Amino acid sequence: MVKEQMDSQVFFIQARRDEGDDVISQKTAKIFLKAGFYKKLEHDSLVACKIHFGEKGNKGHIKPAWLKDIITQLKKKSRKVFLTDTNTLYVGHRSNSIDHILLAEEHGFSLENVNVPVIIADGLVGHDEEEVEINRPRLKTARIASAFLHSEALICLTHFTGHIQTGFGASIKNIGMGCASRAGKLAQHSDVQPWVNTKLCKNCGICFEYCPVEAIVQKEESAFILREKCIGCGQCLVVCPTAAVKMRWDSDSRRIQEKMAEYAYAVKQRFGDKIVFINFLLQITKNCDCMGGTGPAIIEDIGLLASSDPVAVDAASVELINRRAGRDLLREKQDIDWSWQLKHGQRIGLGSLDYELIEIE
Repeated sequence: MVKEQMDSQVFFIQARRDEGDDVISQKTAKIFLKAGFYKKLEHDSLVACKIHFGEKGNKGHIKPAWLKDIITQLKKKSRKVFLTDTNTLYVGHRSNSIDHILLAEEHGFSLENVNVPVIIADGLVGHDEEEVEINRPRLKTARIASAFLHSEALICLTHFTGHIQTGFGASIKNIGMGCASRAGKLAQHSDVQPWVNTKLCKNCGICFEYCPVEAIVQKEESAFILREKCIGCGQCLVVCPTAAVKMRWDSDSRRIQEKMAEYAYAVKQRFGDKIVFINFLLQITKNCDCMGGTGPAIIEDIGLLASSDPVAVDAASVELINRRAGRDLLREKQDIDWSWQLKHGQRIGLGSLDYELIEIE
């Protein structure tokens, strides 16, 4: 099947945070309109804007002020626009809708500030879901948060970052992991089996506190992960201050990337051509916005990319970053083969690695 040309077009506009929020907002709207999604949007459609509000204390997430102009454009077509995300699998400030919405407001995503409501897509505690048949190599079905399946159009707004389990997190992760219910997230993580290097473990107990299923115990003066209880959420990897928690990267990371791409396929199939992806290559950090703090940028700001193809927009983002760095910066920072999500995405029909990069001013 030959793809339409639009699927392989990726639009790019240079941007830097020091230009100011108003300029970034204008550029966000400009690249959004260039991508062609706006013309396909029907009057008063239910428009979901998928975003990550950032964990408590995180400052690297997409800023509400950057969305002012795109929301203005959207509301010319529909009164039913909303910002949304799903609850987390791990313990934190986004594991239920009440805390999640309050945190979003704390980070500036209030109705008064952004002029659209925040709705958590999988309900109060992450159980509002529907099972979607996909019949892909890894998974036959995907458990997607209900609000996405009842929406009529989707805008995927993604802050590009590194990621401890997948090498990087961008559009594929934002709809693959980010549109899944808690059960769907668990299904994607189910093959991940972290373990503790006892020589590095200081027995500080932080991982005990963050494990959502009490799968970590003390054993011989070191933390120990009970494989039969572990759900593979990866929170222990993120919070360990001594990097004592390890993954079997070659196998575990590949499986989770492929499952994530298949979940992304489920979401993209639902919306057809009523979906667009915008990647923000601003304040690119080693770890994702699920971190409570914000690490330093690993490279200078690059800009914004937009496409109707999640594989193409993520591939273009990676190539721009590595070209600017002059090396495979993402692999250097995480020691993970990040390419599986892209290659598998192309194999299953999620998108294409062949794209045309079109720079706009």
